[in-house]
Amino acid sequence: MTQYGQTSRPWSRQTLQQGFTLLELLVVILIIALLAGYVGPKLFGKVGEAKAKTAAGQMKSLSDALNNYRLDMGNYPTTEQGLAVLNAKPADAGNRWQGPYLMKDVPSDPWDRPYIYRRPGENGKDFDLLTFGADGKPGGSGEDTDISY
Repeated sequence: MTQYGQTSRPWSRQTLQQGFTLLELLVVILIIALLAGYVGPKLFGKVGEAKAKTAAGQMKSLSDALNNYRLDMGNYPTTEQGLAVLNAKPADAGNRWQGPYLMKDVPSDPWDRPYIYRRPGENGKDFDLLTFGADGKPGGSGEDTDISY
């Protein structure tokens, strides 16, 4: 007996082998890889959808600001003036400009490119406000779809 009333035992073979076998580790890694292969693409598809929704929301805010600008100034900014006039008073504004019309600077689209503003817009619209999506080129599908407001 030892000092605290316990008997000492020699190390047994079972207590020395307390790890996982290579086969067990490979099975666990295979299961994790299969789950990642199945779940990963579904999650990354949602990121593209979230960016498209973010772009639509930002363009709605920009459109509202452009409408407020028009109410004060009498017309929408020119293509050359762009969206910058929503935060900075144009030289020819006089005292009609009641901005800034945005709380913060004009945001970039979710793909870190500036939104495209054109006046007059196509198809009889007062202006066009758009982004070309993830690829930055006109046309496309999925994440590359053009988004306009």
